[in-house]
Amino acid sequence: MTRRRLFGLTAGTAAALTVASPAWAREAPDSKNLDAEASWRKLAEGNGRFVSGHQTHPHESLKWRESLVKGQHPFACVVGCADSRVPPELVFDEGFGDLFTIRAAGEVLDNSVLGSVEYAVEHLEVPLVVVLGHASCGAVSATIDVVRGRAEVSGEISTLVRAIEPAVLATPPDRDEKAFLARCVDNQAKRVAALMVERSVTIRTAVRHHGVKVVAASYQLDTGAVTRLT
Repeated sequence: MTRRRLFGLTAGTAAALTVASPAWAREAPDSKNLDAEASWRKLAEGNGRFVSGHQTHPHESLKWRESLVKGQHPFACVVGCADSRVPPELVFDEGFGDLFTIRAAGEVLDNSVLGSVEYAVEHLEVPLVVVLGHASCGAVSATIDVVRGRAEVSGEISTLVRAIEPAVLATPPDRDEKAFLARCVDNQAKRVAALMVERSVTIRTAVRHHGVKVVAASYQLDTGAVTRLT
């Protein structure tokens, strides 16, 4: 019995029905029995390989790609920035079918992003959602400039700025511009992670009753390292 069938049941009934693992878990060894923390460890191990330059580039073979034709079973969902320097599959040294990746400048959480995360949690049954910010984020930097009256934005870019503005305003001022930007980046990732749970009944139910975790993390451009924030 899969998690998505359990959302409408009582806690006692759900506990009784979750004993049997879904069929796909038995067919996909890399995803079998991974809970949220095990999924994070897998991501951390992959990032360690990436940082050291010893990537294994898993799940890129023709045979593996063919095995995914009938379905996908990612072990984590990553909501990251659209910045070309931060591709999650490379940062975590993962391959086809491993990560359900959603990208938007500044990790801005609009309805389409939230719906995509809900799909990953409810239908693909990922145990972990990671909101991945990164150093020197252009979207966050632009928002800081607007908040401080140093710049103006037009078109739909203003939508991004308005979405990131609360994180900037909630960050204590700092004379060190780089340090302030770094803290704003971290706060944006943490804010988006919290908003997911707050705004979505599906995600909140998964977190409270099915062991799903939503965490924030930050990527350093110079070292390639990812740090978990929550």
